[in-house]
Amino acid sequence: MSRPHGSKDFWIGALRVEGPAFRAAVAEAPPDTPVLSCPGWTVTDLVRHLAQVYYGVRGFVTSGSTEQPSAFRQLEDPAPGVSALDLWQREFDQLIMLLDELDPEAPAWNWAPQPKKAGFWPRRMAHETVIHRWDAQMAIAAGDPIEAKLAADGVSEVVDTFLPAGRRSSDQQFHGVVQLVAADTDQRWYLRLRGSGIALLDTDTILDTHDPRARVHATGTASDLMLALWGRIGLDVLDVTGDASLLEGLRVGQPAN
Repeated sequence: MSRPHGSKDFWIGALRVEGPAFRAAVAEAPPDTPVLSCPGWTVTDLVRHLAQVYYGVRGFVTSGSTEQPSAFRQLEDPAPGVSALDLWQREFDQLIMLLDELDPEAPAWNWAPQPKKAGFWPRRMAHETVIHRWDAQMAIAAGDPIEAKLAADGVSEVVDTFLPAGRRSSDQQFHGVVQLVAADTDQRWYLRLRGSGIALLDTDTILDTHDPRARVHATGTASDLMLALWGRIGLDVLDVTGDASLLEGLRVGQPAN
């Protein structure tokens, strides 16, 4: 499997671009504007959600503990006269300051089957922010593509972090080999779906006797691949050959009806 090699600086750089883009989109929308890609949410709900995520993650990163917290710490309601967007800006600024000084090797809990180190969180926050930037822009009938290298890393995060952690959106059992290709970055991912599990493949060193040929092959831009896996756009935007139903086994978000 080929994927970009991100770094703390790369992900913080993405946050410095995507955060202001999120704010700009939100500022154009009345607070009660529906977020169509997040059914049931308004723009205010989206803003408060992202502020809450930043606040909670700062707690994980600064605790010095690798143990799962008993509860996700909750952000208090803003003081009178403080808007949801002001609250988001405060949390975003504090997150950036924290990540700038972060030692990626410092102990910090995360929910994935990966080392419990603080370096997990800059990547996660970059992708959380860019997906919700796209949501906010779609609420005002915009929706710029995700930058290609960031999007390709977002696809990698789905397949190397979310799916091994059991965060698939469907509870169905899937069996077969999938090949994903990001045409604009020449990145490729090979995966074998095994019921509720998944194996990431290097096709040059397959160690079992199963047929390694992909039962489904999906090609698109890195942005379209990431957005499709997150359920933001339909799989029909991809060039798919083979058993397209297997792609549902890679999704970590459901498309809006």
